[in-house]
Amino acid sequence: MTSLADIRSQFLNFFDGAGHTIAPSSPLVPDNDPTLLFVNAGMVQFKDWFTGALSPDFPRAATSQKCVRAGGKHNDLDNVGYTARHHTFFEMLGNFSFGDYFKAEAIEHAWKLITEEFGLPKEKLLVTVYHTDDVAFDLWKKIAGLPDDRIIRIATDDNFWAMGETGPCGPCSEIFFDHGADIPGGPPGSPDEDGDRFIEIWNLVFMQYERRTDAGGKIVQIDLPKPSIDTGMGLERTAAILQGKHDNYDIDLFQTLIGASVDLTGVKPIGDAKFSHRVIADHLRSCSFLMADGVSPSNEGRGYVLRRIMRRAMRHAHLLGAKDPLMHRLVPTLVAEMGGAYNELKRAQANIEAVFEQEEVRFRRTLGRGTALLETATEGLQAGDKLDGRTAFKLYDTYGFPLDLTQDALRAKGIEVDQAEFDAAMSEQQEQSKADGGKFAGAGTEDVFKAVREASGPTAFTGYDHLTADHAIVALLQNDDSVDSAETGDIVFITRETPFYAESGGQAGDKGVATFENGARVEITDVQKRAGDLHAHIGTLSGSVKLGDIAHLAVDADNRERTKRNHSAAHLLHEGLRRVLGEHVAQKGQMVDGERIRFDISHGAAITREELAKVEDEVNAIIQQNVAAETKLMNPDEAIAAGAVALFGEKYGDEVRVLSLGNPLDDSPKAYSVELCGGTHVARTGDISLFKITGEGAVAAGIRRVEAVSGEAARQYLESQAGLTRQAADLFKSKPEDVPARIEALMADRKQLEKDLSEAKKQLALGGGGAASGPEDINGVKFLGRVLDGVSGKDLRSMLNEQLDQIGSGIVAFIARDGGKVAVAVAVSDDVQATHSASDLVNKGAAEVGGRGGGKAGMAQAGGTQPENAEAALEAIRAAI
Repeated sequence: MTSLADIRSQFLNFFDGAGHTIAPSSPLVPDNDPTLLFVNAGMVQFKDWFTGALSPDFPRAATSQKCVRAGGKHNDLDNVGYTARHHTFFEMLGNFSFGDYFKAEAIEHAWKLITEEFGLPKEKLLVTVYHTDDVAFDLWKKIAGLPDDRIIRIATDDNFWAMGETGPCGPCSEIFFDHGADIPGGPPGSPDEDGDRFIEIWNLVFMQYERRTDAGGKIVQIDLPKPSIDTGMGLERTAAILQGKHDNYDIDLFQTLIGASVDLTGVKPIGDAKFSHRVIADHLRSCSFLMADGVSPSNEGRGYVLRRIMRRAMRHAHLLGAKDPLMHRLVPTLVAEMGGAYNELKRAQANIEAVFEQEEVRFRRTLGRGTALLETATEGLQAGDKLDGRTAFKLYDTYGFPLDLTQDALRAKGIEVDQAEFDAAMSEQQEQSKADGGKFAGAGTEDVFKAVREASGPTAFTGYDHLTADHAIVALLQNDDSVDSAETGDIVFITRETPFYAESGGQAGDKGVATFENGARVEITDVQKRAGDLHAHIGTLSGSVKLGDIAHLAVDADNRERTKRNHSAAHLLHEGLRRVLGEHVAQKGQMVDGERIRFDISHGAAITREELAKVEDEVNAIIQQNVAAETKLMNPDEAIAAGAVALFGEKYGDEVRVLSLGNPLDDSPKAYSVELCGGTHVARTGDISLFKITGEGAVAAGIRRVEAVSGEAARQYLESQAGLTRQAADLFKSKPEDVPARIEALMADRKQLEKDLSEAKKQLALGGGGAASGPEDINGVKFLGRVLDGVSGKDLRSMLNEQLDQIGSGIVAFIARDGGKVAVAVAVSDDVQATHSASDLVNKGAAEVGGRGGGKAGMAQAGGTQPENAEAALEAIRAAI
């Protein structure tokens, strides 16, 4: 049997032999389309090449692209696990021509691959073409020898692809495999085309037109001067066909993943358990690859989608009866199956496992409460009924159940959710909705930058060696528009070369000035990357400048030096955290500038003071070595294989800078810290001078933030802390080293005084000891009741027990007023509980003070908001006895 991995290799090797550049899969987070949640097709990474925004680096390419469809327009989540071919994660095999070859060669490649390389019988194949595409129809007859009845003309948009209302577009031709007459379903274009007999293998898109808006606002379609090819073949469905399966979940990869799930749960994949195992296997892939590409579970944007998928899988693990977290234990099987093709999965394995476990532990804590609420809410509902949307929203908002998870849980009962009510409840959280929507809003001026990039090429960074340079302005923007000249105000300008570093890899952009011969001056406050590799200088202009003017660029040297120290210190911090906390630690965010270091990592618990001290000691030990930093240019795969740390989700070029800092503190053959990094750094570790961690805390579930300073800022921080210690010593009239002991003694004294005060208040409230006037007799039951002022509700239980012991048999009730709060507490001796319950009595009193409480027959307590009614509460209890 041909494995899925072999099919992937066959495809790429075939197109390699056909003169195509084999491009790596892009990360799942697109870097060229802010409107897209995740990469969902092979052409996404080449979008700017197809549109002409950027010139292609090569004329033809082939890829196996990681794709996720679980949010936005392309959302397959609801169907995953219940159908034969829906997935949240899949691989898209594709070949692409950027104005190089067109229909004839595309059809020839496709037919040769599937019939000769894959060995599919020609009589089992048929194709579709767009109904007006006579050229494609004739080419299929000529190249493949297909008869007319196996070339089906389709008039719908299924066979015409467009990037949007405007942009490249063109007809499609799809190749189908016929499973045979024993499988229900009709050919494409027929009324029963949705059956499983005819399965699409490959879609060939012929980009030969462009849709534009004319002067009158009408959309017109014109011929492209250089037609292109974009194809897509789903690897999983192709593997199913080549392995003789009718269901993607029966292929080798999924059977291995499902087998691991079966082994760990002990539940066979039959009945409803079959669907649960499928959901787990599919979601294991999408979640793992998303985390490998740098996405972390959160409550917004991409992180929210990841958490939805995770929790859907975790709920199915719960349905299978898994008593302990399951997902993290399946990761090694996935890495063994797919890590060879996707090395990022291997690199991120420890982090993926840690995050899976943290999320599943958290989810299991809330699952019981959420499930109980759902069961209560659906009592009395029958198949065909609807659950009110407000309850569904509460499940989402309070218990972390996304709507689709609730819908999934109700599916077996045939109950739907009132979508309109849910949407109404969701709309009340407008700020969150705006925050999520804003993350994927339009690109604004990005098209302007792409045009500049195409016209003038990338910006060359010269700032590793020089902090000043003279270069002509090749692009100028003011008020978000490209202009030929600009007057005083905020501007953005671009030069072909610059010593200014643009914000990247967590290092802030440089600051500085640009001056001109005419006396104009730009205070540069930031530099950002645009259109991939343009350095956009952002600042405030005094005077006037125009295109072609020579700018004397001068980086703020002091700020650069401080930033370099902090950036190199951040590398040492990263390695120190990995060594002290474990290899699961992965960088999840970073910002270094001339003032501070902010470093986010994946870690499921607070970092202890002792752990932070160990990290600090290691970093300062490397600084004290004062050894030279070493920078090499390497192939990224070779660098990672040699032990360099790479960032999850980062897209690297053919050559990367590898920074090594410090001698090893153990017997390791490599430097202390080795990372891929294009930022600016110190020449020697001693240049950092000093390192100090200033703070640590949580920023999200499983994400910790460490804040630190270096150099002069670290010295000033330590001096400030020492000053506070000296000030405390002066107040205590002691030596600085004695301050901790004095504080401990002071805290102990305070604790004892608070205890004594509480006891005095209780005795005073009771009349100086014991019961001032003793219990009264009500219907043969001894009753002691008091309204107590200045007593906290938390002291009532001990007071009740003390007084009940004194009277021996009966009922004690205290109403405590303390500030604006009131508490009602009742204790009943064992021999009286048959006729009087503390819980019932406390609620009688609580009703008078605007509260409600509960407890047991022997002891109960409640809180209220109306202390002025304390006497009425006591009287209500007395009347109930």
